Amino acid sequence: MARSPMSNEALILDLVEWVAAHPREYSEVMDAWRTSCPRLTIWEDAVDAGLVAREGTVVRATSQGIELLRARRGAAV
Repeated sequence: MARSPMSNEALILDLVEWVAAHPREYSEVMDAWRTSCPRLTIWEDAVDAGLVAREGTVVRATSQGIELLRARRGAAV
C-alpha cells in the first residue's frame, strides 16, 4: 500500500472478502466503501495494491487479493 504498508489492512481485507464472496456492482461497492476521509482510503488502497479490480460495472477480487486473504485470514474463498 502506498501510505504505510497495510496500514488499513483489516478494513482492506474486509473489502476483499466482501467482494470475493461474489462480484459486486461498482455502484454497490462505492455506496458501501467510498469515504471522503483522506486517511481512510480503503477502496483506493485495495485497487492500488491490485487486490480488487473493476471490470466495467463489476468489481471482483483479484487472484492476488484472494491469496492475501488466505494468507492473512486462512479464508476459504
